[in-house]
Amino acid sequence: MAASDDLTKLADRAKEAEERVAAAREKGKADREADLEYARGVGEEQAKALSETAEEGKGRISDRWKGVQEAWNQAIAKVREDVEGRKTEHDLHKAQRRADLAEDDARFAIDFAYSAIGEAEYAVLDASLARREADEQSEEAGKKANASV
Repeated sequence: MAASDDLTKLADRAKEAEERVAAAREKGKADREADLEYARGVGEEQAKALSETAEEGKGRISDRWKGVQEAWNQAIAKVREDVEGRKTEHDLHKAQRRADLAEDDARFAIDFAYSAIGEAEYAVLDASLARREADEQSEEAGKKANASV
């Protein structure tokens, strides 16, 4: 699969998330909690797959991406720990503050993902250019080899 095809997969995943969030607005608390647990499970599976991909790609993936992945895992673990800790708060003021923080976190996560999509686009275009340059050099080397025969 070409890297550009992965961008389509990414767009499809973003659309799926958008549709789930829109549908959640009409649901009750229990259904929203179930959706939250589902999203958490999906996120954990994707994080695990990303870790495995990074491990398998050692030597093929730039070290900077491994560092980004490790920092991301730490940040997500902290966010989830905070979310779990805030679930036990009961008074109105704390509940309102928790909602405000959760909304701010959601906006930042969206901004982060938006930025990540831009970085993914850059990486795909860089990979495409690098492949094109390698193909051109290979073709040029073949021409030179044939000309010297």
